[in-house]
Amino acid sequence: MLPRFLAASLKVLSAVAIAVTISTTVRAQSAEGYWEGVQKAGVLRCGAAVAPPYVMRDPATGEYSGFFAELCREFADVLKVKPQFVDTTWDNIVAGLQAGKWDLSLALNRTPPRAMAVNFSIPAMEYQISLVYNKSNSKIAADAKSVADIDKPGITLAVMSGTAQDKAISAAIKQAQVLRLPGNDETRLALKSHRADILVDASDTNALFTQANPDWAVALNPTPALAKQGVAFGLPHSLSFSDVDVVNIFLEERVATGQVDELIKKANDEVLRGAK
Repeated sequence: MLPRFLAASLKVLSAVAIAVTISTTVRAQSAEGYWEGVQKAGVLRCGAAVAPPYVMRDPATGEYSGFFAELCREFADVLKVKPQFVDTTWDNIVAGLQAGKWDLSLALNRTPPRAMAVNFSIPAMEYQISLVYNKSNSKIAADAKSVADIDKPGITLAVMSGTAQDKAISAAIKQAQVLRLPGNDETRLALKSHRADILVDASDTNALFTQANPDWAVALNPTPALAKQGVAFGLPHSLSFSDVDVVNIFLEERVATGQVDELIKKANDEVLRGAK
């Protein structure tokens, strides 16, 4: 009885194994990658929050520019679909991606809390935060080097709400006031009008601002650094490894060949022309 029972059991187990193998193979063959779904839709939706030179938007035409906007267009070309920019804010750029309102978020800083909510591509560039102020402002010491040197009562720092620089400066400041504003233009106007003493932004963005206002604007790269992060595409959390790799390989090639550097220079030149 025992040998016959074992033989019958082995036959059953063998049949189950074959069925599981066939089922798994069918699912693997029929499973559709995320980008194949985008190709079927014919449109790559790019969540775009304005932050020159990464992402810029002409208020008159609604046309997007900036080097991350160009990377969105180039990735759409790779997929052979049309790019579609979806206007958003830095407060909503992660939530919108989670909700499926767009397929990728532009110029998103890689941070551990964000990585718990969304996927990231490899960085297109590195990012750090600097502080811009009016050199005639007596509240700012000439020998200021660190955040602690400017973290004083009566000092106001302007920053775009919801950005990586907002989170970084808010965590570092204990005594000064943080003025959170909706956009790039508002933060710069706050500094120019003396509503704020310091502008907090990405170092490359602030470098362009000081170049456009050399008579009075100076930049401080604090030591130790407020933040050093990669700037990347934000991707849906559900993406498979192979789907993420599609974007990574796309970026890897463009970084290695210098194409990203060319796009950055083009965007920087556009910002400087607009500031004149």
